[in-house]
Amino acid sequence: MTHRRAVFLMILVTLLWSTAGVVSRHLDGARSFEVTFWRSAFNALALIVALSFMRGTALWGQLLRAPRQVWISGLCWSVMFTAFMVAITLTKVANVLVTMALGPLITALFSRVFLKHHLPLRTWVAILVATLGIGWMFGHEAGGGDAQSLLGVLVALAVPLSAAVNWTLLQHISHGKGDPEASDEAPIDMLPAVLLGALISALSVLPLAWPFQASMHDLSLLALLGVFQLALPCLLVVRLTRTLPGPEISLLGQLEVLFGVLWAWAWGGEQLGQATLVGGLMVLGALAANEALALRRRSH
Repeated sequence: MTHRRAVFLMILVTLLWSTAGVVSRHLDGARSFEVTFWRSAFNALALIVALSFMRGTALWGQLLRAPRQVWISGLCWSVMFTAFMVAITLTKVANVLVTMALGPLITALFSRVFLKHHLPLRTWVAILVATLGIGWMFGHEAGGGDAQSLLGVLVALAVPLSAAVNWTLLQHISHGKGDPEASDEAPIDMLPAVLLGALISALSVLPLAWPFQASMHDLSLLALLGVFQLALPCLLVVRLTRTLPGPEISLLGQLEVLFGVLWAWAWGGEQLGQATLVGGLMVLGALAANEALALRRRSH
C-alpha cells in the first residue's frame, strides 16, 4: 500500500468514526444504555463475520486461549465503546469529541510513566495547554449549572483514558515485552481484543438497556453504526498501522473531531458554545503543534 493511499484510507476512517454523534441524534425511542447495547452488539456481529472469514474456525480457539494482554485490551475497547455512546446522550457531540482529542497526549504521558519513554518539552507544553482547554470547558459546564452536561464530559474522559491504556499496552507488546512466559512464541495477535471489547460492552449494559424501546428505524441506524462506524474502521486502522507511523495516524485521527462537530452542526441541530469552541481550539491546537513539530524533527 502506498503512503498516499494509506493517508486517504485514514481520512476515510475518521469520516466513518465521526458519524456516531449525528446519527444518534436521529434516533426515535432508543436512549443511553440501549443505544450502547445495540451499537456494540451489531459491532460484535460484524466482527464475528469478518474475523471468521479472515481466520476461519481458528478464531474461536484464539478467543478461548487469549492471553491476559488480549483481555486487558478487550476491557479497554469495551470502556471506549460504552463511555462514548453514554456520553453523547448526556452532552453535546462537540464536548465529547473535544474531550476525546486528549487521547494522544494522555498516551504520551502514560508512555513516560509506564514505559519510561522520554517526553520532549513541547509535549509537556501541549499537555498543559490541552488540560487548560478541557478545564475551561469543565468550568463553563459547572458554572452554568448544567449537571447532566458536566457528567457527560466526565464520562467522555473515560474514552481517552482507556485508549491511552490500550495504546500503551500495544506499544509494550510491540517492543517484545509481552508475556515473559511466552517470549519464544509468535507475537500476540491483538485483533480479537476488539471483538472481546464489543461483546463485553454489549453484555455489560444489557441489564441497563432493558426493556428495549428501539424502533425498526433505530435498529437500522444502530446497525449502520455498529458495522460502518466501528467494525470497518477498526479493521482498517489495524491494517494502516503497517504503513503509517504512529504520530501521523494520531494527527490524522483528530480529523474525527472536526468532522463530527461539523456533522452535528449541519444535520444534528447543535450549536457550538463559546466554551466548547475555545476549549476545542486549545486542545486541537496543542495537539496539532506537538505532532507537527514531531514529524518535522523526524523528517530532518
